[in-house]
Amino acid sequence: QVQLVESGGGLVQAGGSLRLSCAPSGHTFSRYATAWFRQAPDKEREFVAAIRWSGGNTYYADSVKGRFTISRDNTKNTVYLQMNSLKPEDTAVYYCAVRLYYSSDYGDPRYDYWGQGTQVTVSS
Repeated sequence: QVQLVESGGGLVQAGGSLRLSCAPSGHTFSRYATAWFRQAPDKEREFVAAIRWSGGNTYYADSVKGRFTISRDNTKNTVYLQMNSLKPEDTAVYYCAVRLYYSSDYGDPRYDYWGQGTQVTVSS
């Protein structure tokens, strides 16, 4: 069983930055893509960004384009989400998710493994 561990969440003022990390605990494994989703209170979980493990192609939700950057470090088997110019509406629990096989719909939440989530709170 793969476990994903997220870190880097916290409290930040509007306009500030945070960097989230996602890494599997235990053994490494082959994957097709890793994504970040988020869920705010009383809202549905929504897609934030994704990265293909091979090739590094990236995909973003319109609400975060130009502010968030997803990247990967193959040597550390880790995916990052750099979040800049944060807004109060970015407040949510952020989840890392891994897809093992090809699918072109990165916003589809049917990923194979999920992390427990890390809280991001942006104060105004």
